[in-house]
Amino acid sequence: MKPSRRTFLQLGAGAAALPFAPQFAMAHAYPARPVRLVVGFAAGSSPDNSARLIAQWLSERLGQQFVVENRPGAGTNIATEAVVKAAPDGYTLLLAGASSTINATLYEKLGFNFIRDIAPVGTTIRLAAVMVVNPSFPARTLPEFIAYARANPGTINMAASTIGGTDYIAGELFKSMTGVRIPIVPYRGGGASMQADIISGQVQVAFPTTPSALGYIRTGQYRALAVTSAERWPGLLDVPTVGEFVPGYEATTFHGIGVPKHTPTNIIEKLNREINAAHADPRMQARFADLGGVPLPGSPADFGRLIVSETEKWGKVIREANLRPE
Repeated sequence: MKPSRRTFLQLGAGAAALPFAPQFAMAHAYPARPVRLVVGFAAGSSPDNSARLIAQWLSERLGQQFVVENRPGAGTNIATEAVVKAAPDGYTLLLAGASSTINATLYEKLGFNFIRDIAPVGTTIRLAAVMVVNPSFPARTLPEFIAYARANPGTINMAASTIGGTDYIAGELFKSMTGVRIPIVPYRGGGASMQADIISGQVQVAFPTTPSALGYIRTGQYRALAVTSAERWPGLLDVPTVGEFVPGYEATTFHGIGVPKHTPTNIIEKLNREINAAHADPRMQARFADLGGVPLPGSPADFGRLIVSETEKWGKVIREANLRPE
């Protein structure tokens, strides 16, 4: 029997949908097995703690283990390249952050283009830095610090974790916007040696992130002069912003989730919904605060715009300071 026109059209419509069926099924069932979250920092670091918090949340919400895999080295480039080369199936995620926006200009030859090769999923947390000095330092306020630095050239050193680190870049931006001339002393990896030298007064000023600075501020081992966020920071509301005295200054960092390009849109949207659900949960809000940060909700497009704008901003600072990695 010759098929009717209606039967022919129905068969044609079904055939046209077939190429999309596997992708839809994969996204609908996702995740069907454990997922890797690759982190370009060592275990126990602030980014690692942030990654483990969101991995635990996603594991609970989606019923599969989200396992953190630490792959430190080359300023997070090793981790990023591993994710760029991974299958775009949603089973390899990247903890993306400010380092990636800095590295785009800092490193001349990378095996990837972060904006092109990593698809943004969603932001998890925003962190500020705190401009701190040794408590014995003569200046007690930011205007006094700037005046002292100008009047006493060569007497102040600034500590930073490494060339191109977020604290280093925050310091370079401060120098360029205030005109003070302060050498920056990089400490490979930062950590205990840098903290000890700030406390002892071997170096006079630094821009550590809020998670690493809060304990020392509260015990009186650091004096906080200003925070680097555009608005005063929760938990440090009595500390002014740098921008209150240096208009336009802002230097914050962020963490978020990225995936290889060509990852199905439905998977990206599913992950984004769950990340934003974390931001709305009071328990998670408290956990983000414990990490020294604030939740940063948004869409994949919002995250993409943030990456582009931060890449442009820090690219200008790096080129003006002529920075190169160690």
